[in-house]
Amino acid sequence: MDHTSADAVQAPASASSGESGGLHVVEWSCELVGTALLLLGGLSAVALDFGRGSPVAALVPSTSLRLLLTGTLFAGTGSLVAISPLGRRSGGHINPAVTLAFWLHRQVHRHDLAGYVAAQFAGAILGTALWRLLWGGIADSVAGGVTRPGSGIVPLAAVGIEAVMTAMLVLVILGFVSRRATMRWTPLATWITVAMLVWLGAPLTGTSLNPARSLGPALLALYPSALWVYFVGPPLGAAAAALLSVPLFGGRRPVTAKLYHDPGHPSVFLRQSVPSAPRRRASARPSAGE
Repeated sequence: MDHTSADAVQAPASASSGESGGLHVVEWSCELVGTALLLLGGLSAVALDFGRGSPVAALVPSTSLRLLLTGTLFAGTGSLVAISPLGRRSGGHINPAVTLAFWLHRQVHRHDLAGYVAAQFAGAILGTALWRLLWGGIADSVAGGVTRPGSGIVPLAAVGIEAVMTAMLVLVILGFVSRRATMRWTPLATWITVAMLVWLGAPLTGTSLNPARSLGPALLALYPSALWVYFVGPPLGAAAAALLSVPLFGGRRPVTAKLYHDPGHPSVFLRQSVPSAPRRRASARPSAGE
């Protein structure tokens, strides 16, 4: 049996507004704001747990436990964005590596690949700027939130570590969105996964998993020397996960390109596999759901 057809009723290709590409300003804007919130909230967790004069450090002297707490808060910010109205409209990728994986599964139009990535980068810069304004000198005490290889980790090793960790994250996402029964739990699954990866991987690479997350702090801290590591590793991992996911999941493919699919919100993605909100027209009958 075709697993994909067993789990989802495919919508007609013409029902997807993403089929013709074009400008999807609302969705791109939601990705921009969502990524800004990710950086603002996530980096605030870093400053709170590791910044100068941190009250958390006094209460939790264990660096390992504070890394786990930081990962939980950072990942929780991303999951909250995914289930918010912003994420329900755009898909809540807030990460170029995630958008790349869905594009490789032919669920994202090339125009939206470019629009989403540009919005994510812009949002990361905005979110980092707001964070620096809010935290002032404490932001400097945590190196401006910059991700860089840990002591003794050469750049090529950091690329490999980031690729493996990002592949793990993307496989979790693709696995959960490949079944209608589990796709609603994707934000929770990514929350747990990223928290664990930060806990284990932060001493090695800073656990970026996200080129946009690394870009904002690196630009504003004027520390671009290691940025290429995070522009190479996460996309490589995402691409590998996208290619491996179909055989690993028994032929299943994503039934949605949203981390939290809400049929009450329209979608710009190609061949959307679950119903979306009907498009309303002022002078015509409602169009078919996507």
